[in-house]
Amino acid sequence: MTTSNKAGQKKDRANGVIVASCLAFVVGMTGMAYAAVPLYDMFCKVTGYNGTTKRVEQASDVILDKTIKVTFDANTASDLPWQFKPVQREIELKIGETVQVEFEAKNLSKKATTGQAVFNVTPMAAGAYFNKVQCFCFTETTLQPGEDMKMPVVFFVDPEIVNAVETKGINTLTLSYTFYARQPSKPIAALTVKPAATDNKL
Repeated sequence: MTTSNKAGQKKDRANGVIVASCLAFVVGMTGMAYAAVPLYDMFCKVTGYNGTTKRVEQASDVILDKTIKVTFDANTASDLPWQFKPVQREIELKIGETVQVEFEAKNLSKKATTGQAVFNVTPMAAGAYFNKVQCFCFTETTLQPGEDMKMPVVFFVDPEIVNAVETKGINTLTLSYTFYARQPSKPIAALTVKPAATDNKL
């Protein structure tokens, strides 16, 4: 094999490595882009960043002799034909006290529609201290034509809100929801197990 042929093969191998590296980089960046949204959402829910409330499994066991006002805001995206509103516009509760409030949604269209709510708390610094035990926003909601549904939210405000420097002066929180249209999730098909064939002959 001549020197020029060897050099050409080395060059081809180098080019192949470069192409493979570029393809791997593109695939990796695409995967990271798709993963960024759910990871960011998870980060917000865990930390309360950007006014996102926390989801907890149980109520607070500490209730302070100090109250805070919570107001409620409800919105729907333009592609969802629902009427959506809080049953109560505001409440005043003790910090650490677990309470239940309700929102009401009505499907104004002539066909079944599905939506899911996104939410946040303002001021945003208080999001980390607003804890939800139960909420309609955790799952999709499907309403039949003309159906009216009451949807509960169970929450408490973490007593630590009075100790944090950035939230000490906060006396009013606003919990906001926006419902967006969703395609209903398809249930997983049940597996049909056929009984094993048996030989009835003796």
